[in-house]
Amino acid sequence: MFGITKLRCEYKQNPIGMDIIVPRISWQLLSNDRDSVQSAYQIQIAKDALFDNVIWDSARVESSQSIHVELNLRPEARMRYYYRVQAWDKLGRGSDWSESAFFETGLMDAKEWQAEWISAPLAQFPQDSEVCPQLRTFVEVTGQVSAARVYVTALGLYELQLNGRRVSGHYFTPGWTSYGKRLQYQTYDVTDLLEEGTNALGALLGDGWYKGYLGWQNHKEMYGSRTALLLELHIRYEDGSEVSIVSNQSWQAAESAIRMSDIYMGETYDARLQRDWTDQPDDGWYQVETIEHTKAIIVAQENVPVTKVDELKPLALLTTPQGDSVLDMGQNMVGWLKFTVQGEPGWTVELEHAEVLDREGNFYRDNIRRAKQRISYTLKGGEAETYEPHFTFQGFRFVLLTGFPDTVRLEDFTGVVLHSNMEPTGNFECSDPLVNQLHHNILWGQKGNFLDVPTDCPQRDERLGWTGDAQMFVRTASYLMNTAPFFTKWLRDLKADQTTEGGIPFYIPNLKESFSSGWGETSHSSAAWGDAAAICPWTIYEMYGDKRLLEEQYESMKKWVSYIHGQGSNPYLWNTGFHFGDWLALDSKPDSYIGATDRDYIATAFYAYSVSLTLKAAAALDRTEDMEYYRDLHGKIVNEFRNEFVTPSGRLSVPTQTAQVLALRFGLVEGAARERAVRKLTDLLAEAGNHLTTGFVGTPYLNPVLSETGNNELAYQLLFQKDYPSWLYQVTKGATTIWEHWDGIKEDGSFWSADMNSFNHYAYGAIGEWLYRHVAGIGPDESEPGFKIVHIKPQPGPGLEWAEAHLETMYGKVASYWRRSEDGGMAVRVTIPANAEGIVILPGAINGLLESGLPAEQVAGIRSMESAESGVRLVLGSGSYQFTYRP
Repeated sequence: MFGITKLRCEYKQNPIGMDIIVPRISWQLLSNDRDSVQSAYQIQIAKDALFDNVIWDSARVESSQSIHVELNLRPEARMRYYYRVQAWDKLGRGSDWSESAFFETGLMDAKEWQAEWISAPLAQFPQDSEVCPQLRTFVEVTGQVSAARVYVTALGLYELQLNGRRVSGHYFTPGWTSYGKRLQYQTYDVTDLLEEGTNALGALLGDGWYKGYLGWQNHKEMYGSRTALLLELHIRYEDGSEVSIVSNQSWQAAESAIRMSDIYMGETYDARLQRDWTDQPDDGWYQVETIEHTKAIIVAQENVPVTKVDELKPLALLTTPQGDSVLDMGQNMVGWLKFTVQGEPGWTVELEHAEVLDREGNFYRDNIRRAKQRISYTLKGGEAETYEPHFTFQGFRFVLLTGFPDTVRLEDFTGVVLHSNMEPTGNFECSDPLVNQLHHNILWGQKGNFLDVPTDCPQRDERLGWTGDAQMFVRTASYLMNTAPFFTKWLRDLKADQTTEGGIPFYIPNLKESFSSGWGETSHSSAAWGDAAAICPWTIYEMYGDKRLLEEQYESMKKWVSYIHGQGSNPYLWNTGFHFGDWLALDSKPDSYIGATDRDYIATAFYAYSVSLTLKAAAALDRTEDMEYYRDLHGKIVNEFRNEFVTPSGRLSVPTQTAQVLALRFGLVEGAARERAVRKLTDLLAEAGNHLTTGFVGTPYLNPVLSETGNNELAYQLLFQKDYPSWLYQVTKGATTIWEHWDGIKEDGSFWSADMNSFNHYAYGAIGEWLYRHVAGIGPDESEPGFKIVHIKPQPGPGLEWAEAHLETMYGKVASYWRRSEDGGMAVRVTIPANAEGIVILPGAINGLLESGLPAEQVAGIRSMESAESGVRLVLGSGSYQFTYRP
């Protein structure tokens, strides 16, 4: 069997509303044969699903490429294109045509917008009003509709309604971008929602990130002071005629039942004030106002949408020592609580959300800071009423109930989990249940913090797209989920917000210039934070083979390096400016968040790292002159680093765990100096009782460095520590996500602090990369990115009897499994997807290596086998293999 499956256009299945000039498609191959490779493909494009009228045919193309294949087509605006693929394997056998897939273009050009920006009138909605307006118009449908599309965006957030029904399952649209430079619009297919006759089309507007509270200084209106809507509805009838309905001054606005809705503060809703979209006469409806705002910055949706991804039922209703009624959801989650309540008109119930209970078992709010996370609902009265919020989300495990009936039924409450709907791709399991819980916590940390942007935390008055957290976690995130569209959008905002000189803000999207970060004179360009400009594009390139994104971000990478180069008097050291350093490291001085590792050391180390990645990008993009420049620059930085921070005897002058880790990870020392750094690292760990003292900068690289320098057993010891500080300490304290601090909850049940103590902060979850890449052994190949070549090098260690990981790559499923047997042998199973190649390194000897009972060299699909320094090196074609041997 040889076939084609999983057709995607720009990572998405049948997307609509795309504004990409040269679309790319990808597919996966299905084959029962080992060593199955595509030798050629053919693509056809048509405007009909039956391909009766093919408008472009690639003919047969001799190529193994099956991801990011550019279509030789210049799409028209508002047009659907169907495509299908067939392929041939290396033996010349052809597949059938794949099932057809499609992509549909949007407006394609910001100049095509005919609609006007409309806003609720200031006379009825003054600038300081918290009431969410609802805007509407009426649409007359006079015939059989063949297709209808809405193109819509907003200043603020919008919820689109048609005849009183929500148009889509997308939330927090149009998303959070660098609003002054980029604003997304969405496209919705409303063909089946329109009815013959009069239709009420409208939208609720919320403040969102645009106008609501943002940051930790109680500031509002970071981007603007008025919410507004921009909308076009295009209807095509069966007779070929078309009509357009656009937002303009003919629309109406009225107060909604949402009296306040804010991302941090929550939502206040008075059901007695619910207004039907079709209310006639027009009492309470006012003419909208048009406002001036640019349309030139509008772009089509880039990221996957935020949707309802899961639902959780509460585990228990608790009565706290203070007498409060509190729901325990059993999981620190992000989203909201949907609930049903019945009572008299005007009766108000409230829900407050928190992550933890204090050591006495009482509801704990302090670490949420100014964010109220409060839902207030006033009943209409009579029948049972079901409610869920609109323009706010909460980070919580526990919910304090106020005003509810004495008898609370758990079945009346449902936790709705919301995040960017990224495709799950990775799974890891092993013989230790605490490590499995750690993996669960890492995953849920990503779920909670990947809501349109990669936030640091999802609950307190912050929730910003911190660049440092994002670059630390990007590779782990890309094992767990398909993050390519997510980071494509975010990196475009990073590029948009980059300063003229090349500096990178602390968080993306950036906040207005008048917002003081509280750190130094600038709010940009800390080492390891700004380096997201280089680390994230390169990581996405490695994990998904996305050369276009790398090329798109390449100038941003160069500008970042140029910015560093221009700091201070020595262009090869970075010893100026503000830096967060090894944030929250345990070797910090009292009353300081910044670890003991010299900040100039960290800055120069990351300077070298970003230059090395820019050099790799230049090579991948065939920029020969740039390669020469960055190779020379990197050499000079490394030399200057050694002159500044390495003594003549080969000792690093900064004696911290993080200092040794960075020098080893970034290749800044070699020979005797490298060996000494390895010894020093193990000595420092021993001095700490084989515990880490690293912070945000050092922790992500600690275990990988140990495994890569012959200290794999020590890496496992760190993993399995259960006392503070360790990953499993959090697990033993009942964590269901990753904490901001190693001792967010102390041994005695007290808290680290109230001012900065998130219990859903994914940065330390970067240990997930080590679980996939070293324990299970699955890694990409930078010369053949996107897992065209799959590296599998499992590194078993003490404490685990077996481990298994699966990863859905662009080419298909990769799997790695190992198990120890009672007699000391090892069993290893690997799976390589069709059209990919595996390089497998097993820690054993060639003699006695068996696959399915045969000597490995006799097995189909094994292209080569040889002894390697660390064991046996096999090159495999696609397929599933099982090896048994004695290490």
